[in-house]
Amino acid sequence: MKPEILSSSRWSPALAGKCAMGIVVKTPRTGFSKTRLCPPFSPAEAASISRCFLKDISATIAALSRQDPSVVGVAVYTPVGSEEELVALLPPGFSLIAQRETDFGNRLLWATRDLLSVGFAAVCLINSDSPTLPFQYLQDLATLIKQPKDRMVLGPSLDGGYYALGLRHAHPRLFDEITWNTDRVYEETIERSQQINLPVVTLPAWYDVDDQFWLNRLVSELLPERANEVAPQGAPAPNTKEFLRQVLVQEDPRRIRHRR
Repeated sequence: MKPEILSSSRWSPALAGKCAMGIVVKTPRTGFSKTRLCPPFSPAEAASISRCFLKDISATIAALSRQDPSVVGVAVYTPVGSEEELVALLPPGFSLIAQRETDFGNRLLWATRDLLSVGFAAVCLINSDSPTLPFQYLQDLATLIKQPKDRMVLGPSLDGGYYALGLRHAHPRLFDEITWNTDRVYEETIERSQQINLPVVTLPAWYDVDDQFWLNRLVSELLPERANEVAPQGAPAPNTKEFLRQVLVQEDPRRIRHRR
């Protein structure tokens, strides 16, 4: 069954009262995906690992949905017109909703508004760059945000951003004047919540794979036999693990250098 494409102009009774787990994703394409990982990857390989990331994080969400039917996986995607490419990467039961074509903060704000407008009672926005994000973190996120309280649930990233944001109401101030793509995003988001007196619940920290340093961390986690240090273990991420094994181990083990 093909994923349903949601529209903010159509309220769905089937979604009423449920919790959206929305992966904020740009459809993986060569030359446009994970460019900060080139090198060690070629542009085609960077697009391939981006596809693996999406397959793995969506599989974790699908596992949560099977355990908790009130959780619905959604790909919050761009660009419009790439739906067929995404469908091939998503598990059964996922839906799609297009991002608004605006700056990043407003994309997140409108994604929250649009998902609430189709019937969801709670919205969680999750990045697509954390393939090993632990199942328990997502489960806790859903449990906390489904409680009928106006608050924010935030999952901090180790680089100063956040990997997940949960809301029951769209609060524009949370996305206003944030210095995106810096190590101040989490701190500034907390400051915005304080300005509007919105309570915050914080999840354990995890990491995004967006440069060479965090790629090394991912290799240490998924391929511990190659690691110089013990890395905490999250979700198994089998697609990403197999990609790394083939490209970085079997073909050329020197392609990753442990440096920041």
